[in-house]
Order: sequence, then structure tokens, then C-alpha cells
Amino acid sequence: MSGEGGLREALTELLAVAGRAGVAEDRARSEALSLAAALAESAPGAPADWGKVVEGATTQDFFDAAVRGRRWRGAPTGALSELIADGSAEKVAYAEALAGVASAACTLGEPTMRVVGNASVAAAAQLQAAGARPLQVGMTPASPPTGNPASPAAGQAQAAAQTATQPAVEEAEPPKTVEELLAELDELTGLERVKREVHRQVAVLRVEKLRTEAGLKSPTITRHLVFVGNPGTGKTTVARLVSGIYKALGLLSKGQLVEVDRSELVAGYLGQTATKTAEVVASAAGGVLFIDEAYSLTAGDTGADQYGREAVDTLVKEMEDRRDDLVVIVAGYPEPMETFIAANPGLASRFRTTIAFDDYSDDELTDILTGLSEGADYELVPQALERFREILAGTPRDRSFGNGRFARNVLEAAIGRHAWRLRDVTAPTKDQLRQILAEDLSDEAEDHTDVPEQVEQDEQGDEA
Repeated sequence: MSGEGGLREALTELLAVAGRAGVAEDRARSEALSLAAALAESAPGAPADWGKVVEGATTQDFFDAAVRGRRWRGAPTGALSELIADGSAEKVAYAEALAGVASAACTLGEPTMRVVGNASVAAAAQLQAAGARPLQVGMTPASPPTGNPASPAAGQAQAAAQTATQPAVEEAEPPKTVEELLAELDELTGLERVKREVHRQVAVLRVEKLRTEAGLKSPTITRHLVFVGNPGTGKTTVARLVSGIYKALGLLSKGQLVEVDRSELVAGYLGQTATKTAEVVASAAGGVLFIDEAYSLTAGDTGADQYGREAVDTLVKEMEDRRDDLVVIVAGYPEPMETFIAANPGLASRFRTTIAFDDYSDDELTDILTGLSEGADYELVPQALERFREILAGTPRDRSFGNGRFARNVLEAAIGRHAWRLRDVTAPTKDQLRQILAEDLSDEAEDHTDVPEQVEQDEQGDEA
């Protein structure tokens, strides 16, 4: 099937589930197309195939969508996050349909090994978030899609991204308790300082709520948070847990996480930005609005960015109007975030708690890589872990280092090389299909005339 045909079919299946789940069709389509673009952006010809599905779309539209969709390479989409927060019976089916979109992304253009890894990890992220467990079954190499017979990687790429899942369990799951969510937080790799601060914040808010219910006077404690740290240090992951914890405490009605950046708050003209920002905040009502790189809203000199200031002014007003059922978390590098908070008196009065996210150690990054591989149903052999430590030792740890995102990128690259290594194996064993070898983490043994593309570290995207 041609690339656009595969994506059209996956979209049709997703929209059918979205209709049952109560997800707006435009939203489901937009998120799915952004996810597909983010996964296939390195594939030559992908923008053209993608554009055939999106009427009137340009190449720039494809790459703009890819930027929006990168956050979902390692985390559930916004709509899926809401279904999970609501305990929807359709959450597993929706995650499975998103995994189908990830698989379809492998047929856009001329698939590269990067697309293989992106799609495999993204599909696993959607399924894991919804509680759908991949079956322990092997994947067999498929024939190249008929629309791309010249691509030697096409069939293997699509096969590597296919993920079989357990049948959906339709029984409604009871909402998670505060204790269960805090236990999930404690199980995260590293982040000891973050865990202590979240536990402290939960204790303070719990007592404040109990005092209010008992008719006692209690100081109003702001629930909004500032997360500071380098890329890939787990800020989005913790924000998602905080949203669930606040819901379990009875402080939020829904508990969904809505993740945005400047581009989703600022419009092209003054006046439109206020409306756009208000609409985004409304979508987060009852949950957490997470604004990544929030300082980009106030980064210009005085008078240089009226649009960003308009977004901030609207945000402050909306935070006040919805103070009883909205939490805002802003995130970014430490120094720029201090400047951002100081830029508006309304921000300074509402963001009084800052949580710092430290960089991960080599041991912690190795644990993260192992967890990601297990989640995608792969196994890193001991020699592969040794090779990863060697890669870490030779990687500069400057401000642009991706932390957990770096580990995810390494795994995505390894999955692509693993698929290429098995391209001529007619009937690989289950172990061959699952095991990532040391050579899969290295470029040394690859023939650069055959392998479509090597993976470079992506400095953008979602948090690990």
C-alpha cells in the first residue's frame, strides 16, 4: 500500500475510535497527522506523501506538524492523555489506533532506519500509557509496500513498527489513589530532589484541604509550579503524575495534562493571541496546563514581543478566573525561567514553588535506556549496555545534552540498525527479533551506501 494510502487507512481507524470515545474529529486528526510527520520527517519524499492526505498542505505544513508532534514520540498524545485521565473504556483502543498511525508513518516516502526506531518507540509509548501490553510475539519481515517497491528498507521498517497488543479490557478501572501515584513517582529513575519536593507539596496541599473542610482558617497556597532543568530530565513525566495526584486529592476535576509551547499560544496578529491563549487554557480546565520553554513568551527586549506579552497577560487573567480548577506548570532552563517569572507581577505572585530537575548520571541513563527498551519489547544484551556506557563517556555534557531524551534517541537508532541487520534473515528467531546487540549501538559496522540515514541526536521533542 502506498504511503498516503496506509496513513489514510490508519486515520480512518483512529477516527472511528475517536467517535466512540468522544474525541473531536479535528483534534484526533490533527494530533495523528502531527505524530506521523514527527516520525517520518527524516524520510525522503515523506512531505509529499503526507501532503496527499492533508488537502492543500505544503512542505512547510509538514515540518510545522512534525515540530508539534515530536513531544508524542515518547509520550501519549493530548487526546489519549485525557482518555486515560477520564478512565475511558476506549483508551486502549485509541492507543492501538495511534500505534497503527505510527506504523503507517513507516510507509511515507522512502523509509529510513530513523523512522523505524521513532515509530517503534512511539507506538510503545502510546500503548504503555494506556495500559496495553505488547504481546511477546515475534515480528516477521514484510514485503516492501507496493507503493514503494524500490525501497529496500520499507518492508522491514513497517514490520518493525507493528505492535500486537492484548485485547482491550473493557472493565472500568478505579481511579488511582494519591499513594499509588506517589509510588509511581518514586519508581522513576533518579530525580531524588524532585520526589522530595513533590511529596512535600502534596502533604501541604492535603492538610490545607482538610483544614478548609474542617472550617478552619487556612492560607491560600498556590498550586502552580515552576520546573527548571535541562532537556530530557523528566519534567513532562512528572507534570503528568502531578496532574493525576492533584485530581486524586480533589483539587482538580479531571486531571488531564495539556502540553503546549509558544507556537500554540501566540497567533499571527495582536488581538488573536488573547483568543488563542484563552482557548488553550479552556482545554486544560480541570487539569494541568504545561508550558514548555515558557520564557520564549517574554524573551524579547522591552517592546520587542507584544504577542508574547499578550499571551502572558491573558494567561494571568485565565489563571485567576479558573483558580479553583486549573494548575499551570511552566518549564525551561533555570536562568531564563527566573527572568520569565520576574517579567510580570501576576506571574511572580502565582508561581512561588520552583522544583529543580538535575541531570541524570551514567547509571541512571543506563537504567532509563533499559526501561525504554523493555517497554518497546526489546532486550539489550550486556555487551550493548557496555557499549552505551562507552558512548556516554565520549559524549559532552553541555547545556544541549538531552539526558533521558539522549537515551531514547540512542534506542531509536539501535532499533533501526537492528531492523537493517535482520533485513536478509528470512525467519529470525524470537531472540533475534528482541535482542539489541552492541553493534546496533554503533555506526562502525554499517555500510553508509546502503543504510538510508544515521540517527543524529534530536535536540527537540518531548521529555523523557
